[in-house]
Amino acid sequence: MTTGPIPQPRPATRDDVDAVAALERACFDDPWSADSIAAELAATGRIVRVAAAPDGLLGWSSTSVVAETADLLRVAVDPSTRGRGLGRLLVDDVLHRATESGAERVLLEVAEPNTAARGLYAATGFREIHRRRRYYADGADALVLERVLP
Repeated sequence: MTTGPIPQPRPATRDDVDAVAALERACFDDPWSADSIAAELAATGRIVRVAAAPDGLLGWSSTSVVAETADLLRVAVDPSTRGRGLGRLLVDDVLHRATESGAERVLLEVAEPNTAARGLYAATGFREIHRRRRYYADGADALVLERVLP
């Protein structure tokens, strides 16, 4: 676990793809592949950010912005770094970047059983606007959350 200061997010580059893919495998049962991550970097309207320490990648986010709506597609924080504020920093960064890009709101989906993520999103001003029943492969509902931007 990195014990130094939490690094500020920066734009992701092609050199980050393998590290992001490794982080995906550490964080999710359905990780995005290196090819999918590379496609995110190349896609129009994507904001892909990473938080990297000298000893490795600690977190990442990907957001799609189309017209007035931003969709927070992915946020991941290295399990050994959780609880130190990096998730909050990444979400705040997404909100800032989405506002700069002209978005008026940010949408995301989160699995209902993911209480840690739901707590983070509530703390950053998101509210539930819809529920997708049995959306995930394990049968969990997806909660659609929205944050209106200033």
